[in-house]
Amino acid sequence: MLQKLSSIRYMYIRSHLYAVFLTTVILLSLLLSVYVLISPDWLSALGIFIFILFYMLIAVVISFYAGFKSGGEMKERLDYLSGLITQFANGNYHSKIYFNENDEITRIGNEMNELGGKLQNQVKSLQRMADEKADFAKSAHKAAVIEERQRLARDLHDAVSQQLFAITMMSEASLRQLDIDPAVAKEQLQDVAESALKAQTEMRALLLHLRPVHLSGEPLRIGIKKLIDELQEKTAMEFKVVIDDELDLSDTVEEHVFRITQEALSNTLRHSKASRVSIEASTRSNELFVHISDNGEGFNLKENTARKTSYGLKTMQERTEELGGTFAIRSTQGEGTYIDLRIPC
Repeated sequence: MLQKLSSIRYMYIRSHLYAVFLTTVILLSLLLSVYVLISPDWLSALGIFIFILFYMLIAVVISFYAGFKSGGEMKERLDYLSGLITQFANGNYHSKIYFNENDEITRIGNEMNELGGKLQNQVKSLQRMADEKADFAKSAHKAAVIEERQRLARDLHDAVSQQLFAITMMSEASLRQLDIDPAVAKEQLQDVAESALKAQTEMRALLLHLRPVHLSGEPLRIGIKKLIDELQEKTAMEFKVVIDDELDLSDTVEEHVFRITQEALSNTLRHSKASRVSIEASTRSNELFVHISDNGEGFNLKENTARKTSYGLKTMQERTEELGGTFAIRSTQGEGTYIDLRIPC
């Protein structure tokens, strides 16, 4: 009931009644002043109060009628504005409203029409940007695929292809030396075996990169376990994997950590000559801590860093920074390499 009395119609009625009250007080004051000061025969106290009473009755009736009518017109125009706002809220920015009056509400209606037009233009711009973003994503994906193919082709040429060529040349030399000097032939065959082992290691590392990028909905622990199982079947390295069973990570974090681990294992296969690899992942103080280490040859981080190794380290660091984390690596020649990741959960 109180909410209804606060509507715009009753506000108009209250304003009219307030005007009637002020007018009544003024008339009563004037008439009483004339009666007291002049005291004309035609004016009496009873006549004054009867006149004021009839005036108030008629004025109250007129106030209710005028207030209700003018307030109703105003309410109808405001309802149109409210309906236009509702249309905007529902995404119908093409809706318009028009008034014939030349007042403030008409000006507000015109501004609302302009706002709808601007919102409609913004929606078109956002849709156009979304289409451009989708096209850009497709182009970026194609560029990434081409870049990855070029990198694999370069790695095959720089490592496997050259090693196979060296194996071929050393094998032919060994055949020629077999009857002349068996001891020299034996040394050359040992070099052939070592080169073949290096080529095999390079191929395993490249195949590791060709593994599916996504975890396919599997938890990080399961994805890394499958990756290690594949490597244990093909290499003689010993793996130690300790990953918390209750890791609660987003899909994006799990994908990036999986790819970082994959890149680290690829570098270990290619360059470290390690016999043991350790992978640990746990949560500490609202952050994910990942530790990857090996007992390989290690390398100098400041000097003579191989191009392929530095590329892989840069990729791992970029992925970590994309997650808002920190990437740290320590490597000592003859003692191995240690990688630590700290990523906010």
